[in-house]
Amino acid sequence: MAMKIRLARGGSKKRPHYSIVAADSRMPRDGRFIEKLGTYNPLLAKDSEDRVKMDVERVKYWLGEGAQPTDRISRMLEAAGIVEKKQRANLKKAEPGKKAKDRAAEKAAKAAAAAEAAAAPAAEATPEATEEQAAE
Repeated sequence: MAMKIRLARGGSKKRPHYSIVAADSRMPRDGRFIEKLGTYNPLLAKDSEDRVKMDVERVKYWLGEGAQPTDRISRMLEAAGIVEKKQRANLKKAEPGKKAKDRAAEKAAKAAAAAEAAAAPAAEATPEATEEQAAE
């Protein structure tokens, strides 16, 4: 049996509340589970002690039995110091695509050209203005 330590959602619409459970990976997310290991309330402040509550001894037991934590649970376990922090690959998800980069380059070029054009007449107008002021 492939075991997972994962979140099972509860709560009402737009008010999530999760249970940390040990479940067979073939069961649905909110379906049958073997044991409830704790709770997670994402609506509480990040520094709140009640945000994540888990039975550390039972979590260690299930990890020893070969249960695989999901990504979110493994981050919680890392924060609690139960599991050592693993290296994750950041696959440049936040980097814009090629077309967006091209549009940004064009926009920057237009802005530079406009700034240069605005600076040139201003530089020419300044000596003329001073000559007119001196003549008066």
